[in-house]
Amino acid sequence: MAETRKHPETGETLRRDIRPFTVEYRGRARVISLPGWYPAGDGDALHTGKDMEAADTALAALKAEVREENAAYVATVRKKLGLSQRQAGELVGGGPRAFQKYESGEVEPSEAMLKLLRLLENDPERLKELLPA
Repeated sequence: MAETRKHPETGETLRRDIRPFTVEYRGRARVISLPGWYPAGDGDALHTGKDMEAADTALAALKAEVREENAAYVATVRKKLGLSQRQAGELVGGGPRAFQKYESGEVEPSEAMLKLLRLLENDPERLKELLPA
């Protein structure tokens, strides 16, 4: 006989199963097999800490991919603009060590910083607007 339990809120019978689950992070997604307690239909499932390890592992992998790509992107744009890491941090923002941290993957740049870099990559002449008067 299959292992069952009652859902604490709905009272529905749940069975131990593994189902597809989508983990998302900053526009990326990965479908994983997530163990848990599932109802016969599409109702609410229950997951224990152990069950969530698969989701946590997939999320950590997505974050690492994004951080690595962002680090490479930041370095590429900074070099295209002809700036040192210190100059970029002082002109674009974040302080003198910000770009060192972005490019090493120590700190993930904000969405606002990535958008600003995208604008400057597309129109490097706009960098002049950030220079001190």
